[in-house]
Amino acid sequence: MTIQNVVANTIAVCLLGGFFLGSAIAATAADPAGTTKLTAAQIVERNVAARGGLEAWRRVQSISMAGKMDAGKLREPYQVRGPSRKQGARAQTVSSGAGANADVGKTIQLPYVMELQRPHKMRVELVFKDETAVQVYDGVNGWKLRPYLGRKDVDPYTAEELKTAAEQQELDGPLINYAAKGTKVALAGIEPVEGRDAYKLKLTLKGGQVRHVWVDKQTFLDVKMDGAPRRLDGKPHAVAIYLRDYKSVDGLMIPHLLETTVQGVKDSQTLTIERVALNPKLEEARFAKP
Repeated sequence: MTIQNVVANTIAVCLLGGFFLGSAIAATAADPAGTTKLTAAQIVERNVAARGGLEAWRRVQSISMAGKMDAGKLREPYQVRGPSRKQGARAQTVSSGAGANADVGKTIQLPYVMELQRPHKMRVELVFKDETAVQVYDGVNGWKLRPYLGRKDVDPYTAEELKTAAEQQELDGPLINYAAKGTKVALAGIEPVEGRDAYKLKLTLKGGQVRHVWVDKQTFLDVKMDGAPRRLDGKPHAVAIYLRDYKSVDGLMIPHLLETTVQGVKDSQTLTIERVALNPKLEEARFAKP
């Protein structure tokens, strides 16, 4: 896989994996006695309280996050062009000075900035080789700018990307005020997640899509969730997102490490959140066509 493909896949996961949206915020709480008999509604109620409460989330209208995105491992040397073909330039392998294969096998991390605004607006910027890739969704239409592929023009979202973006949850995730969003929640059992028991909740969204969220049985944190399936080799592959390293931001606990796995794909992808701002002022132009 070339480094250009790695960047393309990272952008795709950013949109189609859905791990920025959905149920991605939680807080620590003690597990009272008798939780093994909780109903789905009671589990959701305790999850909402643990995450900061309904009213606190209603006050959050926008979020800005920045950090680094793990784009996977470089499997072959990548190439750049010389000054010009007229000068007889040929593609040259880039290395770090220790040979052509010096960078092969290294994990690639790319800086990003993501901005979210109610109800369904999103802007993602991803920097690669001093160029910025941009993804924007204004709640109805979406666009993408991909200079890492040599594309200098803005392209519209594909039909699949539009469908996935439209299915994403609001900033507070699928559990808060779920009934008003047209979501049905049912308890699907108890399963271990990374060595700890978690309630498995089955969510049937307004459009009929089914997603699952795993809520830790002791802390009521969201510890795992389904992402939107990814299509590889013409077939859909299940996506799982793990949420870790919670930190307090203005009284709300936000996971600062997310790991995404795709069924049938060896390498996972991690996203580290280094900075979070709640209710930043975002101009409407931020969500316009780049």
